[in-house]
Parts: sequence; C-alpha cells; structure tokens
Amino acid sequence: MSAETINENLSAIVARIDAARKVAIRPAAFTTLVAVTKTHGRDVIEPALIAGHRVFGENRVQEAQGKWPALRRVYDDIELHLIGPLQSNKAKEAVGLFDAIHTLDRAKLADVLRGEMDKQGRNPFLFIQVNTGEEPQKAGVPPREADQLIGYARKLGLPLKGLMCIPPADEAPAPHFALLQKIAAEHDLPLLSMGMSDDFETAIRFGATHVRVGSAIFGERTNP
Repeated sequence: MSAETINENLSAIVARIDAARKVAIRPAAFTTLVAVTKTHGRDVIEPALIAGHRVFGENRVQEAQGKWPALRRVYDDIELHLIGPLQSNKAKEAVGLFDAIHTLDRAKLADVLRGEMDKQGRNPFLFIQVNTGEEPQKAGVPPREADQLIGYARKLGLPLKGLMCIPPADEAPAPHFALLQKIAAEHDLPLLSMGMSDDFETAIRFGATHVRVGSAIFGERTNP
C-alpha cells in the first residue's frame, strides 16, 4: 500500500471518528485512534508517523520489540499500546516497551505486572479485558468476574484506567459495548477501549475513548 493511500485512509478514519462523535448522544470527552500495526513494517508505519499520528497498537510483545525501539529513536513522542493477549513471562518486556496495556485479564498477571512496574519504575496505564461474549477461545475475564479483578487490581495499586472488549464476530456489537460501559460506570473507570475497523462508530455511541483500527488504515495483514 502506498504512503498516499495510507494517509488518505488515516484522514478518512479520523473524519469518521469526528462525525460519529458529533451524532452520539453522550460521547466520551475524547476518542483516541489507536492505529493497529500488527504484522506491518516500518515502510507502512512511517507514512502515518510523518502525517503526525502518534498512537499505535501492537498484538505481540516480541513483534513490537523488533520495530518500535528504532522508530522511537526518530519519533520520541510515540504512544504504544499492547492490545493482544499478554503472557506472564512477557510482562517484563511489555512494561518496558508499552505505554498502555489493554489486556489484563487475571490476578496472576496483575501480580506480575505490579512486580515489574516496581522493578522498572514504569507505569503503563492498564485496561482490564472483559470477555463480554464469554467465548472460550478468547482472552478476557467473564463479566461476572470483572468486579473481583477490578478490586484486586486496585488493591495492588495498579494504574487501572479502563476496560476493553472484543465482541463476538457473529453478534451485534452494541449490547457488548453497552455492557462494558455499564461495568466501567459502576467502578468509576474513565476509559473504554472498544471498537475496531468494522464497528468503531457504534462503539463511539457507547462512550469509547480508544478505538483500535488497523485494516481500514493499513490494509490487510502482510504476514500470517
């Protein structure tokens, strides 16, 4: 995909976010576009950086380690979000690299993140991933257990700021976004990471503060 096309796609998504916010009854105070660059290399990412975009998302710690440190040496104001599942044995690297982690989903991971943040003196802000569809193949805490994990994360003093979800692909997303919004409101959590390329406008109607858009900007994944 050409740099020109990436810039056009990025501008179009930003315009759609703005339009969705204008028609939403109660949008969030802001909606941040997390441009998802999983499997894409520097040649695809850099046009968005040159255009001024600075907030990006990656699914895998190891992949992110391979490309973002070099980019940060040129663009030192990048904000990098981990949006894929995090294994406990990758927590050290995740805390060292990312500014936000969207996929806290279990007490053990909360413990490990607390320890790594103390060691490194870095405090990426956190979202708890809620498996709103209770899909067995998908990461995330079931909605009925979200209260317990939120309370535990707060007991540890973690920088918990919000919730994240990925609705089932074969269901209407609105009820899932509404459920996430409800849980967040009950716990006074200000951030909602929800909505991707196909449904981010719906997510904005339900108060999304972070939408995760990849293919609509950068095209389909370049690697398996």
